[in-house]
Amino acid sequence: MPADDDELARITARTLADYDASAEAFWEGTRDHDVRQNIATLLRHLQGVAPFALLDLGCGPGRDLATFAGLGHEAIGVDGSSRFMTMARAHSGCEVWQQNLLALALPPGRFDGIFANAVLQHVPASELPRVLRELHAALRRGGVLFSSIPHGQGEEGWNRSRYGVYHEPGTWQRLLAEAGFLELEHYYRPEGLPREQQRWFAGAWRRIDGAAR
Repeated sequence: MPADDDELARITARTLADYDASAEAFWEGTRDHDVRQNIATLLRHLQGVAPFALLDLGCGPGRDLATFAGLGHEAIGVDGSSRFMTMARAHSGCEVWQQNLLALALPPGRFDGIFANAVLQHVPASELPRVLRELHAALRRGGVLFSSIPHGQGEEGWNRSRYGVYHEPGTWQRLLAEAGFLELEHYYRPEGLPREQQRWFAGAWRRIDGAAR
């Protein structure tokens, strides 16, 4: 059953409150995570000449935002957590917008690439098609969306105080295709582990036009 507006607001508020409350611990626990493979995947598929306009969706405390800026790109962050927004600005020196995933207000056709690393799992399944269409609209023609999600068998609900959906990879691929994206590549992470220990499903997707919405 799709959640009603009140339930969606509760999901958003509770999840963001958890991130706000654990912001410093989250930074200390993730600041040294190696996501070079994911960053390289996004950048490799971008068309045109750098520097690129990039959106770090769910930028958290700003680790990857700082990396993109350090590479010379025009990087903008988005996060719903007020604590993360403050930290991301301080750590990266970049512009950061406070928007939650269910109430995005992104400028159309603004970005060459969107980096959605470990964030879209927080979108309830009933709302995901809409959110993916909004990301599609925020990309320039031919722009690229990178996504990384913890995969599963379609489980949805609360993991302690954070809401998440654990999509089966084939379902995720179908949803992206229906939103107007063409898959460029996918892989499982972390690298070098047996598949049963690779809990993240990552991939790059190009905006295409003329597809059914």
